[in-house]
Amino acid sequence: MNRRARFLEVLGVSEEWVPRHAPALPQDRTAEPDVAADLAADVAAEPVAAAVAAPPEAPAAAAGDAAMAPPSVRDRAGPEAAPRPPAEIHPEIRPEIRPEARTEPRTEAPPALALAPAQPAMPASAGSREAVIAGLDWAGLEARVSGCTDCGLCDRRTQTVFGVGDRQAEWMLVGEAPGENEDKQGEPFVGVAGKLLDNMLAAVGLARGRNVFIANVLKCRPPGNRNPEPDEVAQCEPYLRRQIALVQPRLIVVLGRFAAQSLLRTTTPIGKLRGSVHSYEGIPVVVTYHPAYLLRTLSDKARAWEDLCLAREVHARAGAKA
Repeated sequence: MNRRARFLEVLGVSEEWVPRHAPALPQDRTAEPDVAADLAADVAAEPVAAAVAAPPEAPAAAAGDAAMAPPSVRDRAGPEAAPRPPAEIHPEIRPEIRPEARTEPRTEAPPALALAPAQPAMPASAGSREAVIAGLDWAGLEARVSGCTDCGLCDRRTQTVFGVGDRQAEWMLVGEAPGENEDKQGEPFVGVAGKLLDNMLAAVGLARGRNVFIANVLKCRPPGNRNPEPDEVAQCEPYLRRQIALVQPRLIVVLGRFAAQSLLRTTTPIGKLRGSVHSYEGIPVVVTYHPAYLLRTLSDKARAWEDLCLAREVHARAGAKA
């Protein structure tokens, strides 16, 4: 008999190892913990492999034979090895985990995304500055312009320049912004440029304060008479829009490049805007040169006269107010 056979004979294990079958489980599953306890006691009572010493003359071979032994033998090979639980020896016997004792693996919910607090929606009409201005009458609009501090121009102005003339006029003239004299007097187109404008109006049968209303895109003077900034125009535009809505003119004459480009929302040079009839909110618009420019460029006075003649024709076609 070879060494392996002797070793298995001493252990009481047959040459071919066959897993022993567990006893049939009772129908009452509440008794399963007792069956598991009995099996654990049987395993604990079995002799361990440490009681069987390998032959002293061949420790390496004994270790090799132990490695080739069935799992039940290898599990009992070490003196310090604890008995294996019944569920490992007999996989088919496992105590039932009752629902109240069942522990499901915890699945951590992903952290919620940190969303920025919702900003309150801006009112589409009543709450906006433009809507408030659009609802003002003449008195309310003039008071609002007089106390306006919505852009930096309010810091250096002497006073605002609201506009002047007939508030039911058929003609409306729109300039760029107040100059030094306008800032002091609070009225648009005064001084030398204002006198030239008065002469131009008289040539077509009009007069300041009679059937014409004069206003500017800006209501405050830019420092040094510089060109207005886009944000300044954006703040003042609702005022001009409301003035046009209140006057309801039959014709608008725009004076100068900046006023024409701002009102018509274009970058086209004034030389190309002249000579054509444009439209603002359904109102015909004629573009001509600014009186201050005509004082520096006398040769263009003839062109300005052509523009006024065109404006007079357009007004005649539009018809007088009833």
